[in-house]
Amino acid sequence: MEHLDPSVIDWSRAQFALTALYHWIFVPLTLGLTFIVAIMESIYVKTGDVWWKKTTKFWMGLLAINFAIGVATGIIMEFEFGTNWSNYSWIVGDIFGAPLAIEGIMAFFMESTFFALMFFGWDKVSKRTHLLSTWMVAIGSNLSALWILIANGWMQHPVGMHFNPDTARNEMANFWELVFNPNAYSKFLHTISSGYVLASLFVIAVSSWYLLKRRDIIFARRSIIVAASFGLIVSLFNLTTGDDSARQAALHQPMKLAAMEGLYSGKNGAGIVGFGILNPEKKPGDEKKEFLWKMEFPYALSLLSFHKLDAYVPGIDQLVYGDKTHGIMSAKEKMAKGKEAVAALTAYKEAKKAGDKSAAQQALQRFEQNSKYLGYGYLKDPLDIVPNVPLTFYAFHTMVIFGTWFIVMFILILYFAMINELKERRWLLWAALFTLPLGYAAQEAGWIVAEVGRQPWAIQDMLPVGMATSNIATSPVMLTFWLFAILFTALLIAEVKIMTTQIKIGPEGGNHV
Repeated sequence: MEHLDPSVIDWSRAQFALTALYHWIFVPLTLGLTFIVAIMESIYVKTGDVWWKKTTKFWMGLLAINFAIGVATGIIMEFEFGTNWSNYSWIVGDIFGAPLAIEGIMAFFMESTFFALMFFGWDKVSKRTHLLSTWMVAIGSNLSALWILIANGWMQHPVGMHFNPDTARNEMANFWELVFNPNAYSKFLHTISSGYVLASLFVIAVSSWYLLKRRDIIFARRSIIVAASFGLIVSLFNLTTGDDSARQAALHQPMKLAAMEGLYSGKNGAGIVGFGILNPEKKPGDEKKEFLWKMEFPYALSLLSFHKLDAYVPGIDQLVYGDKTHGIMSAKEKMAKGKEAVAALTAYKEAKKAGDKSAAQQALQRFEQNSKYLGYGYLKDPLDIVPNVPLTFYAFHTMVIFGTWFIVMFILILYFAMINELKERRWLLWAALFTLPLGYAAQEAGWIVAEVGRQPWAIQDMLPVGMATSNIATSPVMLTFWLFAILFTALLIAEVKIMTTQIKIGPEGGNHV
């Protein structure tokens, strides 16, 4: 393969990032709100209280609006694999396509089928049948996330495949190794639990608005108790899954971990930076300070990453320039081995075409010795393996700080709701209302960490982004970028407008109580 026009690569990355970030505005709310709605309907079926039916139907209506727009952005994102990332699809389509196909056939089909029954089946089927459909939508939407995140987890830590030198493609060798990839499951659990947190924040924020307006008091209080209880449980769980995600990064993506912590110089007993201000002049390999200011928790990074207080955590400098003491190969050495693999693969194809079996076998042996570093052979500079450190660092710490605040807020909201004093705590209701945007910011920050932190790799250590892009002209990618930007913004504005209209109408259809 040839190196592509850098502008095509940049615009393709920008377009996919735009689509993914917009798509992720809608998805986490769907993931969490389906379960909150199912819990509320379960209470209705158990108690027979008509208030819970009205409450369930109201939140279900907001779920339907969000669900429809989320599907539209998701479909566009999947099409982009064929239009903008055809080299990626060719090289790893046999592996990457399998979980996506299962998601479409099993999870999305189940989710969509029961969604119709859930939304239109009120009073047309029995209570228990309708409740089953609601739970199936919740399970189906989260199964969709499972298979998509298995695919994404494989990109972060590729397993269960082998490279076929005859076709220059990676082919699946072990489907179950792909399915039970520990990176995929840590990512799945952390992602869905963060979605549950966002949905809880959404329900609390809307309900807080009602309490501030002194309307729909019973509805708002009941909704808050369910959402705050659910939110507190899942936010604590989210804390543990985040720890496991960071450990997976330490094991398989050490450069991402180093960027998350702004760690340039590796050390034993490395600490976690609670927050800090990076030195904008700091570059890999120089002697300048990493931070202008920082608040650090000693030994915490070593403990969380490797479960040892004195464990060695490599920094950006060691990963770029190597560290023989700790057995870390430099990026330059990996690039040399990668170029040897590229040359051997070319020699193998030429010898095979010429019918020289001996030369082909020798070239194949050389390739197999260096195939682990094939992706590095397409890099131009050792510093290419360093992601955008400031963006990764600040996104990670934004996510952590906001996540900590969410836990505190859930505790406060739940406490005052349980003692029936929440409507008198107007400061807390306003705080809950303005926390919702922070929830969305934390969601986007998490994906920035996951995707920006592994650059320049489309598939970690195996396929650089520059080799994954379609060989097309820049102009259509630029055009569709701006068209999608306009379209997605219009969809977002439409969703906000429809939702705010429905919220103003309220669960009683305008009859405020």
